[in-house]
Amino acid sequence: MRSLDKRAKVTRRRFLKTAGAGTAGIIAVVNGGVVMGAGGAWAMEVKTLRPGSMATLVQMARDIYPHDHLADKYYAQAMIGYDASAGDDAELKTMLEAGVDFVDATAQARHGGGYLSIGWEEDRVAILTSMEDSPFFQKIRGGLVTGLYNQPEVWAKFGYEGASAEQGGYISRGFDDIDWLEA
Repeated sequence: MRSLDKRAKVTRRRFLKTAGAGTAGIIAVVNGGVVMGAGGAWAMEVKTLRPGSMATLVQMARDIYPHDHLADKYYAQAMIGYDASAGDDAELKTMLEAGVDFVDATAQARHGGGYLSIGWEEDRVAILTSMEDSPFFQKIRGGLVTGLYNQPEVWAKFGYEGASAEQGGYISRGFDDIDWLEA
């Protein structure tokens, strides 16, 4: 049986650090096809898609499935598969690039800047909501379900202990302990 400490662990220093990182956003470095997170905390090499497109996709992923306690690197990891798939499928690459261009054009028309330049999550979500029936949005949303939530590092962030079959099943390991679902 495990116990979870549910007390808030936010100090003034952590709040300021997190708020500063959140406003810094994602930085795309076009020379060499690298997308870097705020403060260089994470980076990924992009081979097929434009780095700016990948940065937008990572921000979209965070806006579609928002979890404040997950770092951007987990969202980037979930999205990197699209870059690899786009290398093998020209139709997918065209759909992704056109979808990102549409998202940026919509952001430009509504807010005077690209999707990444919109500071308020509520405004970005309004753009995504307006296109939620499009094949592009459905492709991104559907892939995130497995891309994001199948990462063992993410399981730990939600308190999920992972598969139990290798350890004899859940019967002896707190099968009725579902407090991880509250996170």
